[in-house]
Amino acid sequence: MAVTATTPATRPSTAASRSGAAAVTAALVLLVAALAVVDITQGTAAVGPPEVWKAFTGRAEAGDASVVIASRLPRMTAGLLVGVLLGMAGAALQAVSRNVLASPDTLAVNAGSYFALGLAAATGLSLPLLASSGIAFLGGLAAAAVVLSLSGLGAGTVRLVLAGSALTFGLTAVTEGLLLLYPEETAGLYEWNQGSIAQNGFDGVLQMAPIGLVGLIGLVLLARRVDALALGDEAARGVGVPVRSTRVTAVVLAALLSAAAVTLAGPVGFVGLCAPALVRPLARRFHALTRSRARLPFAGLTGAALVLGSDVLLRAMVSSDLSVAVPTGVVTSLVGAVFLIVMAARARDTAGTVPVDRLRIRSRAVFVLTTAVLAFALVGVTVAAVLIGDSKLLLGDVVNWAQGRAGQTVAFVLDTRMPRVLAALLAGAALALSGTLIQAVTRNPLAEPGVLGVSNGAAAGAVLLVTTVPVAGSWSLAGGAFAGAVVSSVIVFGLAARGGFQQNRLVLVGFGVATGATALISLLIILTDPFNATKALTWLSGSTYGRTLPDVVPLAIVLAVGLVVAVVRRTELDLVSLDEDTPRLLGLDLSRGRLGFLGLGVVLSATAVAAAGTIGFVGLVAPHAARALVGRRHARVVPVAVLLGAILVCVADLVGRTVIAPAQLGAGLMTAVIGTPYFLYLLVRSRR
Repeated sequence: MAVTATTPATRPSTAASRSGAAAVTAALVLLVAALAVVDITQGTAAVGPPEVWKAFTGRAEAGDASVVIASRLPRMTAGLLVGVLLGMAGAALQAVSRNVLASPDTLAVNAGSYFALGLAAATGLSLPLLASSGIAFLGGLAAAAVVLSLSGLGAGTVRLVLAGSALTFGLTAVTEGLLLLYPEETAGLYEWNQGSIAQNGFDGVLQMAPIGLVGLIGLVLLARRVDALALGDEAARGVGVPVRSTRVTAVVLAALLSAAAVTLAGPVGFVGLCAPALVRPLARRFHALTRSRARLPFAGLTGAALVLGSDVLLRAMVSSDLSVAVPTGVVTSLVGAVFLIVMAARARDTAGTVPVDRLRIRSRAVFVLTTAVLAFALVGVTVAAVLIGDSKLLLGDVVNWAQGRAGQTVAFVLDTRMPRVLAALLAGAALALSGTLIQAVTRNPLAEPGVLGVSNGAAAGAVLLVTTVPVAGSWSLAGGAFAGAVVSSVIVFGLAARGGFQQNRLVLVGFGVATGATALISLLIILTDPFNATKALTWLSGSTYGRTLPDVVPLAIVLAVGLVVAVVRRTELDLVSLDEDTPRLLGLDLSRGRLGFLGLGVVLSATAVAAAGTIGFVGLVAPHAARALVGRRHARVVPVAVLLGAILVCVADLVGRTVIAPAQLGAGLMTAVIGTPYFLYLLVRSRR
């Protein structure tokens, strides 16, 4: 009787859910159609809606018809296809990983594809579109496999974002190094990496559409198994679902969809993250959308609406000539960054997502010996950096130069080399001190200026000045970097402070801010003239090229002040890094002290970025290594971390300008090569 009584009651609810889902789907289809129509009518040529209609009916003039058929219609179709592919890929990745932040961006799929295509271009390979798609697929799949294996399925949002952002940073740095080393072979690759749906005819769409169809069919056939994974691995195995093979197949199909989208339009950022996130509230209301067979196509339609909507918005807000130069992917990345920040602000903290340093006790003798060895190493590295380069010198040449008795050639070499060495040393020391302060205040051993978006914000401020005022001096550049760092740090630390600097919120907001700043930098570089673009790209790679002594002065002053403050307030720094209660019990103003240390860390990071460009992972590696060597007391950590940071960046700069001389690689690229594996190692260690 109970069953017969409840069965009729469930039917109207199920029917209402299906009818509601059908109505929402129909509305979404109409929205996509409307955006597609508007997108076709926009452009630089004076071809409006009447001419478009005539082109479809065969009554348009030859010129108007060619504009519609060869340019606008392929662009609209490409936007539609890219949005569908990325929306479905993101939905599939989130389903199999049970992680709401899984997407082609956060899993480094786009970065892996970018690296693979950049490597192919740098080697001089000229490949057809389908072959390029295969290379992009292999690169994206390999990157996703690394991130998922390191982060662990269902292990939490922070670990996935940390692994994905670290690998993205490393791969992007290496790729941009290839762009600087092989400018002719990789011409246009940077603009392509921003994601543009502009097309010249239907060839690309027609070649990528079958790949997308294969991926869609595969995911639909896999839908029942994917739904079973939502119940948990044990429950899925209980109903006969092969968990591992299902996950692997779904990730491969998602990578295939992403590769097709990347090949067609470049990495269009964060569509794969935003589209499934917009579907989730609807799925909670309409049960029919919880099934993968309905959710995946719906997420694809949502992705199409996002891409076409971004394209329509871009061309409606700026002039037609300007909108041609701005890729659609820049707009979607900016929207996705805001979306990610909002999601991060609402995220709950989870325990065990990042490694916690164990308390280490080291004797004073160990500290003295370590400091002496590092000081000796620093002197050796500095001497090598001064003597070695495109022209090799002797110590006597340096002595003569210091006394003003050097020859013209030696004087020219040292006048250009000495500021570079000083900039590398001081930037490394400043970034290490900044990372030490930020990790202590946030009590997060994976926090550092680059991970938290502070360095990216500083870079955005400096690039804004480089591209708009190319003759700006060192103090102006430092001011621009400081302004950008302040804005980004206010957002990151302001939102994170609401929950007591929870690890999830801090890292995720920082990742969102870093993404938005990177999109803004890309926009500035694309819109400026080629000379300024090359200058900005060189500076972003962490290059000390062209530095003069006046460029180093602001950094030297800030570093000196920072060291004095850190040494004088070392006991307070120790207490702040312990917990929330101990400083208050001892009468310390925790909020005021935390704000002061964070502010100092931001200033240090900003001036380092202004002097030497974007150099990542120094603020992570140096404090970690220092604590491992001499323990957690900041009276010992600060000097050791500063020495390590200076050595690391100086060595990176030396290797970058000598290993492939006369060509040069930025110090930021070299630290990324070192720091990315170390960062990923920390994530692996934290899983044990």
